[in-house]
Formats: sequence, structure tokens, C-alpha cells
Amino acid sequence: MTGIRDDFLITARSAANLLREPAVAAAWSEPSALPEFSVGGLAAHLAYQVLAVRQALAEPPPQEQTITLLEHYGRVEWVGADLDDEINVRIRNGGEELAAEGPAALAAHVDSAIKELTDGLASAAERPVRVPLWGPWSLTLDDLLITRMMEIAVHSDDLAVSVGIATPAFPQGAVETVIDLLSRLAVRRHGPTAVLRALSRAERAPATIAAF
Repeated sequence: MTGIRDDFLITARSAANLLREPAVAAAWSEPSALPEFSVGGLAAHLAYQVLAVRQALAEPPPQEQTITLLEHYGRVEWVGADLDDEINVRIRNGGEELAAEGPAALAAHVDSAIKELTDGLASAAERPVRVPLWGPWSLTLDDLLITRMMEIAVHSDDLAVSVGIATPAFPQGAVETVIDLLSRLAVRRHGPTAVLRALSRAERAPATIAAF
């Protein structure tokens, strides 16, 4: 099994532990740190990052074109979309619907998915996979896992901040993979000089180098 797959599973287990935090259940119906998302809806969106991998592996190899990570983020509709654009409304509604069963049921779904993926990823070929929500293209399995690790890392922080607990720590390999992806996306969005200055020269740093 590749390092990416091991790191994904560790990161997924971290997300599962976060979903079982009493503070998350206690604030389930409260607003989260993300606009228009309840804590429960955000927790479900976090959970979906694990559930989507199980779903993708259960499907036959897609026929759609396989593209690179940077091409993927150049195509997804949510990058740069406004809060009330259809894609973001659909993402939030999906989270709220998945959260409707409550925190215990959601955590159980994630636990079940991780159990299946622990064996499934060890034996899975490095093949194209697809999440239909994105559009008519596919990614390699390991690239899919990189996208999900980034989502888990970012939304674990969102959820932890929402309920006032510490953000989980992630394995070094996952951190490096996520930072590498976000850095490349930041360079594409802002240019190399802006990112260089933000990381090395506080006096010349731009206001933001956010990847999205």
C-alpha cells in the first residue's frame, strides 16, 4: 500500500474520532464556522470525504478522461463560486441531509467505510475513479485520496473551531501532501512571487495567498 493510502486512512480515522467528540454532538444544530452550514451539516460534509472514496471504489472504472490534480481544480465549479451559487447550495444541502440521522449514525457510517477501505485500499489497483458531483472526468485513485486528505484537513479545522476544541494533528506525510497541493494551487492563483513573499518576507507579503 502506498504512503498516500496509509496517510489517507490515518487521516480518515482522525476525522472519525472528531465526529465522536461530545462537543460536536452538543452543537449539532448550531451554526458552524462556515456560513450557512450547521455544525451537523459541516460534520456530515467532513464525513462525506471518507464515504465518497468507498463509493468511488465500488463503481466500475469510469470511461471519462483521467486528468491531473491541477486540471481537476481548474474545472470544479465550487472554486471561486459565491456562497449562494448552485454548486455551494447543493454541497450544503447534501451535508444537511446526511446529518439528519444524527451524530451517532453518521460516525457509524464513517467507521464502516474506514473498515472496508482498510482492506480495499491495500488491494486496489492504481486505477481511475470518479465522483459524479465533480463533472465528466476522473482522477487516479491516489490523486482522489490527495483531494480527500485536503478536504479532511481543512474541514476538520473548520469543525474543531466551530465547537471550540483543538484541531486534530495529522501524520507528517499527510501534512506535507496537503500543503504541497495547497501551495501549488496558491501559486497558480496568485503567482510565484506572491507566494514567495508570503512565506519569506513579512514586510512584502500580500494580503492573502489562499488557494481558493
